[in-house]
Amino acid sequence: MTRQDVPIVTIDGPGGAGKGTIAQAIAARLDWHFLDSGAIYRLLALDSLEAGIAVDDLPALIARSQALQIEFPTVGPQAGEVLLNGVVVTTAIRDEACGARASELAAIPAVRDALLARQRAFRQWPGLVADGRDMGTVVFPDAAVKIFLTASAEERARRRHKQLMEQGVSANLADLLQELRARDQRDMNRAVAPLAPAEDAISVDTTSMDVEAVIRTVMEQVEACIPNGGAV
Repeated sequence: MTRQDVPIVTIDGPGGAGKGTIAQAIAARLDWHFLDSGAIYRLLALDSLEAGIAVDDLPALIARSQALQIEFPTVGPQAGEVLLNGVVVTTAIRDEACGARASELAAIPAVRDALLARQRAFRQWPGLVADGRDMGTVVFPDAAVKIFLTASAEERARRRHKQLMEQGVSANLADLLQELRARDQRDMNRAVAPLAPAEDAISVDTTSMDVEAVIRTVMEQVEACIPNGGAV
């Protein structure tokens, strides 16, 4: 069997819809690998901001993207963390400035091309759960299961506010809502890989659903579409 035979579940959607939480939970239940594609863009965003690289300096951005050492540990004491060049940066990459830079980088075709192969390399046995905005449309169009999570902008802003407050990061709910709406517009209207569900994706509105209800919904699709329900 080849890497192309590795089953994939993609979970796409706008920021704050719950993609990361659900994708990690599904990966844990299936005992599969996990890819947070948004984190990859945020990692390059963090790295470029810290290095003082301008968003229009393509040669420097591409060079940095190729040199990044990215890890999403699934076992051990760092399970669930995001590592950049061996350093845990899970909280640092969730900063709103980092998120805004990541959205800008995602709209640049040359940057997307540079990171595409790195995302696809996460496709390893026994399977992969990939979370992002274009996993089912661009990165893994042959995925066995494609989910598109949505939620109202107000609910997504509330969730992001709660997350930041729990991390000890000060945030204003009204500002977060405005930023989310602006980011939605950028992501939906960008020329390359705009935010949109794949034609064969299952859309799930999580506005009034709790985490377990969303997990059940996704697992039902996995069990229906993947032999043995993804069991290893």
